Amino acid sequence: MPVMKAAEIAYARLRSPDLDVAEKFLLDFGLVRVERTARALYMRGTDPGHHIHITELGEPRYLSIAWQAKSHEDLVALSKLSGSSGIETMDEPGGGKRVRLVDPMGYTVEVVHGMAQLPALEVTRPDVNIGPHRLRRKGDLYRIPTGPSQVKRIGHCVLMTPDFDRTLAWYRDTLGLLCSDEVWRDHPGNIVGAFNRLDCGDEFVDHHVLYVIRGEKAGLNHVSFEVQDFDDVVVGHEHLIARGYRPTWGIGRHALGSQIYDYWFDPWDRVHEHWTDSDRLNASTPPGRGEAGVYTKGPWGPYPPTNGFNTHASP
Repeated sequence: MPVMKAAEIAYARLRSPDLDVAEKFLLDFGLVRVERTARALYMRGTDPGHHIHITELGEPRYLSIAWQAKSHEDLVALSKLSGSSGIETMDEPGGGKRVRLVDPMGYTVEVVHGMAQLPALEVTRPDVNIGPHRLRRKGDLYRIPTGPSQVKRIGHCVLMTPDFDRTLAWYRDTLGLLCSDEVWRDHPGNIVGAFNRLDCGDEFVDHHVLYVIRGEKAGLNHVSFEVQDFDDVVVGHEHLIARGYRPTWGIGRHALGSQIYDYWFDPWDRVHEHWTDSDRLNASTPPGRGEAGVYTKGPWGPYPPTNGFNTHASP
């Protein structure tokens, strides 16, 4: 039995040497500032979560991923684990309680409960005349404003590790994650990647909230944010190109998870993804397994780039 079953991914915590540059990128990426201090920047999406991205001032580094607990009792259970920080009162915007753990790679993992929620931000999207619904937008013109994507929430993170088996087992055993798909190379016993989802019982959740990759380096491959729809992905892509940011991979549709994706380097080469339209599974969905080459490319979009995306890990 796992120690707990996480409710959701809460936020990513990174470190950057210039908060002005970090904020400019994140605004252009489609996040909204909640609060900024002399030492940290807190950004939200249009969903009610208080913040989904934290940037601390300092040398570039991946610091932690935070997960939401379903109850205070989950924090109590985690506080009894070896190396736990115990239950802490969070002295940061949004408040709440937290337990900090250390994963097998040596990175901090935060589990939070009781953070403040904010009113959702208004998002207006035109109806789409498509398929059998060709009259949903009767007499109204389809006019999408230019500008950044409108990020809804944080969706998942991807970690790379040489200690693949132990890292994967730790996240599943500690956070109660379920296998959605495993990917093998050379022979079925050589698992090189594992997609994991939340266990929320009969509730349908995203295909994955954590993807673990076997690799030579340890660190954050990318952090991913859901946007409003396909147009929002493309509009955001055009906006980021116009602002001079470097695309990483996209736009395309994945084979596993089925998301429409678009990846970008931030000013310090950490990869941030826009996505929309994930497969949704519940706890009854059996896990899948397939060969890596079969899933290298989705039904449409570019092949994986040669810019190091597949071997990228921000320490």
